[in-house]
Amino acid sequence: MTEGAVQPRRTRQRSAIASLISATDSFQSAQEIHHLLRSTGEVIGLSTVYRTLQSLAEAGEIDVVINADGESVYRGCGQGRGLHYHLVCRICGHAVEVAADTIDRWVRSIAREHRFSDAVASLTVFGICRACASAT
Repeated sequence: MTEGAVQPRRTRQRSAIASLISATDSFQSAQEIHHLLRSTGEVIGLSTVYRTLQSLAEAGEIDVVINADGESVYRGCGQGRGLHYHLVCRICGHAVEVAADTIDRWVRSIAREHRFSDAVASLTVFGICRACASAT
């Protein structure tokens, strides 16, 4: 968050969403999060879930990636606010965070080769985790 930026209010809904997300290592869609919250008795609208997820992502409190189907999915950020990438299971959504060092070196190398500057990568690798692979 930038200096002087207004801190988002800590509402009951924001706390419920943040708690739910931090309780799993899988990426979940806004609809899945909404359904899980409602199933626990939380009274919350889907639009509130979307707005809150966007706010949490902008604040760097959660990760958001686009899944293989093109849908935004969300998860608690285990590496803090530092740059990192994800390996995500296409079947169960289990995710592993990967440090950025190797990928960043590769991005800088490719950028230099093609005479680009200030290159930034956005990368999510999809595959099938060990548990899902052994279940098939």
